[in-house]
Amino acid sequence: MPASPSTARAINDRLALRLLQQEGPLTAGQLKQLTGLSRPTVADLVERLSVAGLIAVVGEAGEQRRGPNAKLYGIVADRAYLAALDVRTEGVSVIVSDLLGRVLAEASVPIGDDTGTGPAVEQAVALVERAAKEAGAVGAPPREGVRTWGRLHTVGIGAPGLIDPATGELRDSSGLPAWHRRLVAALQERLPDARVIVENETNLAALAEQRDGAARDRDTFVLLWLGQGAGAAVVLDGALRRGASGGTGEIGFLPVPGMGGLPSATDCAGGFHSLAAAGAIVRLADECGVGADGGGLGAAELVRGAVGASAASGGAAARFLDALADRLAIGVASVVAVLDPGCVVLGGEVGQAGGEVLAGLVEERVRRLSPLVTEVRASVLGGGAVLRGALLTARDRAQDELFTPPGR
Repeated sequence: MPASPSTARAINDRLALRLLQQEGPLTAGQLKQLTGLSRPTVADLVERLSVAGLIAVVGEAGEQRRGPNAKLYGIVADRAYLAALDVRTEGVSVIVSDLLGRVLAEASVPIGDDTGTGPAVEQAVALVERAAKEAGAVGAPPREGVRTWGRLHTVGIGAPGLIDPATGELRDSSGLPAWHRRLVAALQERLPDARVIVENETNLAALAEQRDGAARDRDTFVLLWLGQGAGAAVVLDGALRRGASGGTGEIGFLPVPGMGGLPSATDCAGGFHSLAAAGAIVRLADECGVGADGGGLGAAELVRGAVGASAASGGAAARFLDALADRLAIGVASVVAVLDPGCVVLGGEVGQAGGEVLAGLVEERVRRLSPLVTEVRASVLGGGAVLRGALLTARDRAQDELFTPPGR
């Protein structure tokens, strides 16, 4: 059935806004050319979007032609602000951006294991409020030359643990700080006008790698997250798969041979976590004689150093990388046997540190373990993928609401 006039207007408005987002400021003539709409239809939508406060004149086209220069229209980026949080067991990082995703402020705060739940929540919330004010949101003083009538519209949070697919809430998980769950409620209370959404950190990292990173050309892939813990995210046919209970990708609980025990419902020790998490990688490096005098280097630093050293002299560094690739191939081959994704991205700080060298070693081993052809790639975004994914999610949610003018 043909669309009603109001539905057609909404579709046209969305199309124009998406083009302005992707291409930057455009003239009415350029919008006409790109949308294929008539000149009167484009004039109407420009008027509607201007009245709604979604677009504004941002300059004039520099084309050489007779008559006055054409007006350039752009999205009003400070119509709303966005915040993204990366919540780890050891601290919180936050970035605040405008509606187009341009980062205006960023900050982080460490939170020690001995910090109580209440103080930890207060530190994290205060960090968000300070960053928002620096960016010009949440009633902050106006910045010179910048309209600040917008507000903090959406807050995207990436956190470890399971997200309930029915409620969208972070579930209780053993081994994770209690302040993680409390933080979500506290942000909603302190920022009552903002929409607060939470997603598993590895899922957000996969979204970022798909949109801006190593998997931009893939509709189906698996991200193997290698950070403080080990996890995975599954993208099939362009869609993130969360599972019946939100637990798709909890690869840390995957039983592996030779561990002297099995993981349990409350503890992933004895599972893939014990092979591939940061602590396990540091111990492996020590066993191989790598980084023994490094003064407490982390897993990513050890892997990065080994990649550089192995290229020059092999020895202990090469043995360490080979042993690490043997371990990672167990998890990758298990995923490949079930999902056949065709591509696995080694994500997180460790995946990025290992680069093409570690990815190539893992791919070589997976070829021997599985008949299913699988490309193994290194993360482009590393640990920053969680924040990037949280910001992309917040931007998508905000634009879904704001890019539909009132009355639709």
